[in-house]
Amino acid sequence: MTDKLYNLLQTRNTEARSPNRRDFVRGGMALAAGALVGLPGCGGGDGDVPVRFSHGVASGDPLADRLILWTRARAEDTNDPRDIALRWEVARDASFTSLAASGDALASAASDFCVKVDASGLQPGQRYWFRFLAGAQSSPVGRAKTLPGGTVGQAKLAVFSCANYPTGYFHAYADAAKRDDLDAVIHLGDYLYEYGPGGYASGNAAALGRMVEPAKEIVALADYRARYAQYRSDPDLQALHAAHPMIAVWDDHEITNDAWMGGAENHQAASEGDYAARKAAALQAWHEWMPVRVQNNRERIYRSFEFGSLLALHMLDTRIAGRDEQLDYADYLGAGGSFNAAGFGAALANPQRQLLGAAQSGWLQQQLTASTATWQMLGQQVLMGRMNIPAPILFEANNPGTGISVSAYAAIVAKAQISPGTLTPQERAVLAQPSIPYNLDAWDGYSAARETLLSTARQLNKNLVVLAGDTHNAWASDLSDLAGNPVGVEFATPSVSSPGFEEYLPKENPQQLAGALTQLIGPLHYADTSRRGYMVVTATPQACRCDWIFVSDILSRGYTASIGKSLQVLPGQGQRRLLEV
Repeated sequence: MTDKLYNLLQTRNTEARSPNRRDFVRGGMALAAGALVGLPGCGGGDGDVPVRFSHGVASGDPLADRLILWTRARAEDTNDPRDIALRWEVARDASFTSLAASGDALASAASDFCVKVDASGLQPGQRYWFRFLAGAQSSPVGRAKTLPGGTVGQAKLAVFSCANYPTGYFHAYADAAKRDDLDAVIHLGDYLYEYGPGGYASGNAAALGRMVEPAKEIVALADYRARYAQYRSDPDLQALHAAHPMIAVWDDHEITNDAWMGGAENHQAASEGDYAARKAAALQAWHEWMPVRVQNNRERIYRSFEFGSLLALHMLDTRIAGRDEQLDYADYLGAGGSFNAAGFGAALANPQRQLLGAAQSGWLQQQLTASTATWQMLGQQVLMGRMNIPAPILFEANNPGTGISVSAYAAIVAKAQISPGTLTPQERAVLAQPSIPYNLDAWDGYSAARETLLSTARQLNKNLVVLAGDTHNAWASDLSDLAGNPVGVEFATPSVSSPGFEEYLPKENPQQLAGALTQLIGPLHYADTSRRGYMVVTATPQACRCDWIFVSDILSRGYTASIGKSLQVLPGQGQRRLLEV
């Protein structure tokens, strides 16, 4: 969300780690960097074809008996359009002496030389090694686990969102790649960004050698493919993909900012053509480059993953499957900055406005009804927690000079508590203004749809845990329906590299800002608005815990990582609220 605030402001203001794991990651990256050799007979018998696997390997969408495997293989001579014949192998051991599955595949220009195979016949809850072969040459080696079955004691997932290549290094990915204790990694979207050079959060790009390619905003299929190729050249992202299976969904920037079913804020038809064509190109490239299982309808990415009896993970699409266009505060502002609260409230509560859409909502209800897992987890893009803040703070953030800062507002609140008789008429007017959603792109902008989902989970008596990304900041909130009945909790991950509130509210002390927000927003228990990182979510039959892990720096090659906060939720009615660990 903070990149959206950036655009608005610009417009208006012209753990101990295993040596084996280290050796595995280093060895894989060395192969990725140097995989190039002449191959007799490769490419359908066209002679020696020097081939490279310059974008590594990946796995994804794990099930109990199968894994999606991915690589990209093409001739060293990028003008050579020939197909590359490949052999893929899945082994029970790192030396590939005991094969569990194998087969043939073809890298062709039709899919940008990306290859995906659905390796089946595997055993539940097992770790495997995999690779691709082109004649005598091997790709880097990857590792992946299948999902467990039956009674499961623990599931541990790393959660990521919002990685902007020109902003800084992907240390969050690097840190998770070194871990041996993860079952899978979840990516909640904004895997890449569409902007051109000098665009969003690119101030350090030249100094870091991370200028975007192609050197323009991406619109056509070739553009999106080139941008994925650049992102997937990053060694830290390659290491993550080689180390753990990824379960991914898209958000808006895989297409363009603030996308919805029929358009997007960052799409200008006059200069960028038909939005439907742009969306189709973006989704084609996403499916080519991401290790996801393709469904019959490429626009449908909602799907479920079962971790035995313990956890059901339902991955959603809150972006394009059924989203109506976002509301805009500008439509409810009158002369002198007056706010039409009644009109806005009526639009917000409109039961016809959808975020998931009828088909996806019906599917999710079926999944929740059928599942008997202890935890029902939603992997989705945008904040579900209620994030209402006083209108003067929001207006100041959106248009400096029209409202009041968070710290100034907090001072007035403190004054009202200590000495209310000393409040000035202006201060009383500030306090009299309503609290309104800070982010209309999130569930706060679709309150009726949110109420439907929360009511469903409550009526089914499910232990609901919601994962969210998009905002670049870390959050943890209790989730309740409009009547105040507790339903579950939300864990929201910080970004991998995209800037948070520290860039847009530079005069605010981050610790004081977080403290003020948790005081002003009732359901909010935790916030960190200035650090980059990821989450590790651990589910057991007794609790579901979230550890927020932050990296010390994204502008230098060296970094450290540490746990910034840990919270948990317990299962059962009356216990579905955030607790300290």
